[in-house]
Amino acid sequence: MIERVSGKRKTWCNVMKGLSYISLFIVTALTFFMLIYVLVRGLPHVTSTLLFTSPSMLRNTIGILPDILNTIYIVIATLIVVLPIGVGAAIYLNEYATNKKVVELIEFAAETLSGIPSIIYGLVGMLIFCQFFSFGTCLLAGALTLVIMNLPTIMRTTQESLKTVPDSYREGAFALGAGKWRVIRTVVLPTCINGIITGCILSIGRILSESAALLFTAGFAHNINGFINGMGSAGATLTVALYVYASERGEFDIAFAIAAILMILTVLINFLTTYMGKLMNRRNGQ
Repeated sequence: MIERVSGKRKTWCNVMKGLSYISLFIVTALTFFMLIYVLVRGLPHVTSTLLFTSPSMLRNTIGILPDILNTIYIVIATLIVVLPIGVGAAIYLNEYATNKKVVELIEFAAETLSGIPSIIYGLVGMLIFCQFFSFGTCLLAGALTLVIMNLPTIMRTTQESLKTVPDSYREGAFALGAGKWRVIRTVVLPTCINGIITGCILSIGRILSESAALLFTAGFAHNINGFINGMGSAGATLTVALYVYASERGEFDIAFAIAAILMILTVLINFLTTYMGKLMNRRNGQ
């Protein structure tokens, strides 16, 4: 009887292992297929004129330099606002909050926010930032809308990372006479920096891929501005430009070129963020 049960269990384990391998193969194959397909279709159309000029009706040229700059501006502005708020909220929930009902309510609200479609964020952002606060259609309104969208991601990933820090680290620091904030700043946060970096990478990916919310809030102008002036002006990001060229103008070659640039830009930013995380770990002696 025992041998029969163990034999069934072994067969079941082999079946589940086989299904896991199949799932891994499907996910990997789909990822590489999409990556290779977009790069093959898009890279031949990536030229210096496309990358380093502005679109011009007089010269009949298509350039995406303003869109690249606007995308970088949106990423920087969103991270500047969302990282302190998200990390601070996670620190409060995990280290300071004592009322479990309040913590559960905030966590439920964060999970609800993460499941709302982006088009609704765009509508709310347009009504609040563009009209109520009279910002108008500009990159600042788009960045603040993306802050609300990415706040649950930063908060939850940081909170889960804080929970992985052993209590013995905190107790040892308290035993040495360190205060609450000093323990968090010098012991807890350096230990969970990888979780914060992960949340940052996820947020960057969502910022780069967002188009629906930005259509309502940031607009789709193609003007080159500096960071300060650009935040107060309307501007199209790469995803918005991709949508316009593909759906309204039928320029699918340009759309695939923008998609390839978006993929390369995402990979570069992720590598840069990971490298910064490793530098922080080295500085903290980990």
